[in-house]
Amino acid sequence: MKDLLFLVSFFCVSQTLAAQKLFSVQYQNQADLKIFVVDHANQADLKVFKVDYSNRAQGNRGLWFFTEYSNQADTSVFFVDYVNQADLKIFFVDYQNQAGWRNNSKKHLLY
Repeated sequence: MKDLLFLVSFFCVSQTLAAQKLFSVQYQNQADLKIFVVDHANQADLKVFKVDYSNRAQGNRGLWFFTEYSNQADTSVFFVDYVNQADLKIFFVDYQNQAGWRNNSKKHLLY
């Protein structure tokens, strides 16, 4: 029973830690992560799908929900103008099943 309780609590915590609720800040020094939006999917580290509800943005799979207030977000982001300023390059996709990581070495940035 203890093992089951541990596994359930571990799963819940790990899902919370990898949630993709973001807040877009106005200034670069306020951000946890600097992002550049590329023109083509093959240039991206992560293909992102914007979801409509925060409960759909769980896991580290490129399903993002942008919050209205910074205290609701797990990560604050700033969109940079130049690719060399970015920690992460993303591409916004049209369908949820297209979202996902192309460069797994950058996955740690959103944990």
